[in-house]
Amino acid sequence: MTPNSNSKSPVTLLRALGPFIATAIVVGTVIGSGIFKNPQRIAAAVPSFSLVSMVWIVGGLLTLLGALALAEVAVLFPQAGGNYVYLREGFGRLFGFLWGWVEFWIIRAASIAALATIFAESLHDIVRALRGYSHDRLVFTFWEERYLTLAVLITLALVNMRGVRWGGGLQFFITLVKVGSLLAILSLPLFLWSEFDAPRVMHSESAGFAWTGLGTAFLAVLWPYHGWMNVAPISGEITNPQRNIPIAFLAGTTIIVLLYLGVNLAYHLVIPHDTLANLQGVTVVSYFAQSLLGPIGALLASTIVMISVFGALNGNILVGPRLLYAMGEDGMAPRVLSTLHATYRTPVVAITILVGWSCLMVLLGGLMMHYTLPVISWGDFELDVNLPANKDLFGLLTDFAMFGAVIFETLAVATIFVFRRSLPDAPRPYRCPFYPWVPLLYLLVPVYVLVNMFSEQRTEAAVGLAFIAAGVVVYVVMNRRRQIR
Repeated sequence: MTPNSNSKSPVTLLRALGPFIATAIVVGTVIGSGIFKNPQRIAAAVPSFSLVSMVWIVGGLLTLLGALALAEVAVLFPQAGGNYVYLREGFGRLFGFLWGWVEFWIIRAASIAALATIFAESLHDIVRALRGYSHDRLVFTFWEERYLTLAVLITLALVNMRGVRWGGGLQFFITLVKVGSLLAILSLPLFLWSEFDAPRVMHSESAGFAWTGLGTAFLAVLWPYHGWMNVAPISGEITNPQRNIPIAFLAGTTIIVLLYLGVNLAYHLVIPHDTLANLQGVTVVSYFAQSLLGPIGALLASTIVMISVFGALNGNILVGPRLLYAMGEDGMAPRVLSTLHATYRTPVVAITILVGWSCLMVLLGGLMMHYTLPVISWGDFELDVNLPANKDLFGLLTDFAMFGAVIFETLAVATIFVFRRSLPDAPRPYRCPFYPWVPLLYLLVPVYVLVNMFSEQRTEAAVGLAFIAAGVVVYVVMNRRRQIR
């Protein structure tokens, strides 16, 4: 495949995605690994099922409120780039650039690297179970598992280079399978009701309540819900965007919220809260399925996780490069990123760069997991790049990703206030209901999560702020060079 940006007629993105595939992008990119891994982190942070339920319900309501508000903004600017375009038009080019800076280097790449890692681990678990190996016996070595991760990333990159219909069609199929899998999970306790003591399980508790723990729980729940904005960057390839973008936002987020609440209820019908809070070395869904179905349940659970993560991975590789394409077209990143394939009309250079950086993150993460790296010292300053003792690579990647996401995605939703004032007469086929209360309510939880993160996870917050500050420096340097030219 060779891109061609010098043809006589300009090559443009192809509007080929209808409402069903657009909705599948929302559902498929959100439902990945979080619903299978993060319930343990949430249960460990709060002491009872009632508080766990409240956290998931608030997370779901937050997602719905955000979708109701952002859909109006997306209808005003139905073009590639999503939040980059909204922040650029709402708050200025600096904010648009900073979103692109953080989204590419940390949020999107870390999400892809984390998802690809979980996919490879789940596939390893399946192969090990099929061969009858014990949990501690390996089929693949550590680095073979990393290479498998890279192979999956490269394969999906090639599929999405082949055309938006290919990537979108794969996304629709995988989303149907993963929704069916979650429906099966939430149905299992109903069919096996006599096998366990549900009232005792649901009323079990662990340690006492703390406000900081509630903040940690909210941060953990944001990852499973993260990605509901993912239809926005690909708006330039959605047919009839004024109609289909709001449909995708609202239908997709509603499906996600209902599935998540049902699956968490199923978990807590089977697993006592204190057991869930202290799970180590096994995903919640695997423990859940094995408790009900025995060894075959663990195998099915690994298959469900692998399929779900694969769909989220494909969705991120489908959506993510559109930001780089928009920034390249706008001159806020190297122009080569806006190159489209002459035949397939996909941003092949942007796909290559994003997947390449994600592959490098997988390898760097492998080094951090497999080796103890030296601490870098300079006078009184020390930089320790090793993983914290209480956190795995997945948790570290998702926490860093969520710090930047919470800041800039909250600002993206807040642009609705700017555009209501600056573009009062613009056509709005869809308008946010109950404005301004819906976007105002959306802002409350992200602000609380950020305050808690500065209090309880200062390293992640400090590194995140430093990276944003580096983006400001890069933007200033770029502007000066542009003015000199």
